[in-house]
Amino acid sequence: MAPTATYPNPRRILIAAFALAALGLLAFTGVASADLLTPQSGGSPNADDIDTLYKIVLVLAFIIFFAVEGVLLYSIIKYRHRKGAVAAQIHGNTRLEIGWTIGAAVILVILGGVTFAMLPGIRNPPNSQANGYSGPGTEPIKFASAADRQPPNGRALRIAVNGQQYVWRYTYADGDKNRLNNVFAYNTMVVPTGTTVTLEIRAQDVIHSWWIPQLGGKFDAVPGHTNYTWFQIPEDKAGTVFRGQCAELCGRNHANMIAYVKAVTPEQFKLWLAAKKRSIDAANRDVIAQRKVLFPTAADKATQDSAVNPTP
Repeated sequence: MAPTATYPNPRRILIAAFALAALGLLAFTGVASADLLTPQSGGSPNADDIDTLYKIVLVLAFIIFFAVEGVLLYSIIKYRHRKGAVAAQIHGNTRLEIGWTIGAAVILVILGGVTFAMLPGIRNPPNSQANGYSGPGTEPIKFASAADRQPPNGRALRIAVNGQQYVWRYTYADGDKNRLNNVFAYNTMVVPTGTTVTLEIRAQDVIHSWWIPQLGGKFDAVPGHTNYTWFQIPEDKAGTVFRGQCAELCGRNHANMIAYVKAVTPEQFKLWLAAKKRSIDAANRDVIAQRKVLFPTAADKATQDSAVNPTP
């Protein structure tokens, strides 16, 4: 008699496939995995507070999860089906129901209290540190709205963040009253350490989302609307480059809309700002000169004619 053929158990194959898929997702998530179980932090006080609050909630969730699953597993084993046994008919336990209702309410109150206690540190920017940058662009200004949060002394480096398919533009408030001459940069935002940086986040085409995980929560960039956030990079992080990405699907090249924040010392930032200013001023002068040649006005033509045919 021929031996009976054996086939793999389909259930075991399915469980193994799911396990391998889960391991693959954990291994190749990259930046999206952040710190795997908790948000990234270490780049700014608000990001640290978000991480701490997340860990508090996570620990309580783990305790509740293992307590509930432990009781469930104990009940399954202890009261499993036995031959000849008859299941007891239970119609409720008032004390138990009141107990878990009060317990859930107490947990909710604790989480709410901790959240509201930590929320001001997340939302409200502090003053810059004593050695922070205090040059052009940090002058106290009148708040634009209640949402435009500034440090208590009103001094912060203000940067306008503009999302556009598929690049980030950063315009610095560098003290120049003519905003057309303000320093700007693309993709990489250069900021001084020990300095409170406030961001005005906008978009000019579709909805984007500004997110540098180590510098705080993400904020949407919406056309016709301004969102505000802040960060302050510690002095010992000078030279660090923080990486982030647009967190809102904004088109076919969304994955390429990467953002960088480079931390430098206040002295290095002053040099960078001055060099950028000179470069932009020189480029503006060249554009004006070329425009006069290509599209001369009547006055420009008269000037050109007098240069070619000087009066004897």
